[in-house]
Amino acid sequence: MSRAVALGVLLVGAVFMAAPFALMLATSLMTYAQTVTYPPEFWPRPATLSNFQKALTETPLIRYLGNSLVVALVTVVGQVVTGSMAGFAFARLRFEGRDALFFAVLATMMVPVYVTLVPLYVMMATVGWVDTYQALILPGLTGAFGIFLFRQWFLNLPAELEDAARIDGCSPWDLYWRIAMPTAWPAISTLVIFEFLASWNTFLWPLVVTNSEALRTLPVGLAAFKNSMREATDWGLLMAATTIAVVPALLVFVAGQRHFVRGILEGAVKDE
Repeated sequence: MSRAVALGVLLVGAVFMAAPFALMLATSLMTYAQTVTYPPEFWPRPATLSNFQKALTETPLIRYLGNSLVVALVTVVGQVVTGSMAGFAFARLRFEGRDALFFAVLATMMVPVYVTLVPLYVMMATVGWVDTYQALILPGLTGAFGIFLFRQWFLNLPAELEDAARIDGCSPWDLYWRIAMPTAWPAISTLVIFEFLASWNTFLWPLVVTNSEALRTLPVGLAAFKNSMREATDWGLLMAATTIAVVPALLVFVAGQRHFVRGILEGAVKDE
């Protein structure tokens, strides 16, 4: 009985979570006349792909997609590289002030993004990087969450494995690259999913640091697209563009979900 109740609760939750996406997809397949009818219709009759065609041909959506993809992929690679190196150093190396420095890194997670917005913009303006890919990408190349995740994962590496590698003559770099990283795929997948989604959905920083349409990312581009509909919002066209924007993030999550839960559970626990 308890199992049936749990499954029922999960099913209800899944329906509530999926409903907005189903409505988005259904609206994207409607004509403009259907989206403005009253009472509202929830199913396209008949379904049409014209909104998707217009979204891809009559708007800079492909440009927005490309910008978001470049920013997200470079950001993810940077987060994995810097997070894994720093996490390995905090977990397996011994140096003076290690724990104090790690807690200082963790403390940055408590700083709201709005506090760093103006200093970051001033830095970008000082070096002449406003409205460039550098400004979009560089602030996201490292983060405290990735460092914390990898540190917790590497703390679980058996000490015997590390001792055996050192006896065989492995350097700290060999320990990191040949021993630690091959075991860290769950942590890597977890960080890739988190950071790709975070970068893909970031709105405020790209809005502040870019001026030209050519450098707009998807969230900023979609907001500008909606604002351009001054007389009446074409919800079918807007939902078609939003559906296209959701697909890459969904594919990344599906591809990495096998390691996702394991990375969260095992990377968050330290074996004593």
